[in-house]
Amino acid sequence: MATQQGKEEKELLTPYNRIFLSFGPFTIYWYAIFIVTGITIGFVLADMKARKIGLPKDTITDLLLYGLPISIISARLYYVIFEMDSYISNPISIIKIWEGGLAIHGGLIGAVITGVIYCNKKKLSFWLVADVVAPSIVIGQIIGRWGNFMNQEAYGNIVSRSFLQSLRLPDFIINQMFIDGAYRQPTFLYESLWNVGVLIILILLSRQKKFTGQIFLTYIMLYSVGRFWIEGLRTDSLMLTPNLRVAQILSVILLVVSTCTYVYFKNIREENIHGKIN
Repeated sequence: MATQQGKEEKELLTPYNRIFLSFGPFTIYWYAIFIVTGITIGFVLADMKARKIGLPKDTITDLLLYGLPISIISARLYYVIFEMDSYISNPISIIKIWEGGLAIHGGLIGAVITGVIYCNKKKLSFWLVADVVAPSIVIGQIIGRWGNFMNQEAYGNIVSRSFLQSLRLPDFIINQMFIDGAYRQPTFLYESLWNVGVLIILILLSRQKKFTGQIFLTYIMLYSVGRFWIEGLRTDSLMLTPNLRVAQILSVILLVVSTCTYVYFKNIREENIHGKIN
């Protein structure tokens, strides 16, 4: 009886297969499916918004064609740099992005650099374009985190099954959080849900935007706050030192810079309005 019970428990906790589809020498991973889905939905919505406000019709398409490969490369390089010990003995694994290991902060850095260069060349306002794509970036993050779920990564410290059940989580999430012999905090889920809240705020804010850049800067501020908190719960963080998490340091920097920029832009707008009234 005990043997049968143990067998049933083991089958219950068997993680989902990371492979979505395999045919011949080709393998498609769930991680890629979630990433591509997030990008596709984000692109469609950003393109609709761009056309609505009168941006050139190819703006979002061009940004996707230029920015996507650069963002993927920068996201991977960012991750590899801080995990060099894991790759130095097997350099070929650096290109295996389907196994996970894309740092969101690295991807954002690549996307922003691409956006600034593109907008400068096309004589477009970077901040206007950034406002358009900010909600789409959040959508990509919301969906993309479920790729981490399938890969059993971006998890937190050890907890009990009863703790996860107390969060009213469905069994398929709880079972997938059984990693390396123990249940883990589903920090991938915390971040995904946090970003749902960020998206709602951005949508509401966009209906009464006060100045160009407000949506993008708000996104950076809110995401940085959430990421700082959630990163502190993770046990698979990229570390600068044994006690300093890279994502938390960068989150603080981004929060300070984006907040100062937000206040600066807001004051400029208020000064302009005041000047016109006078």
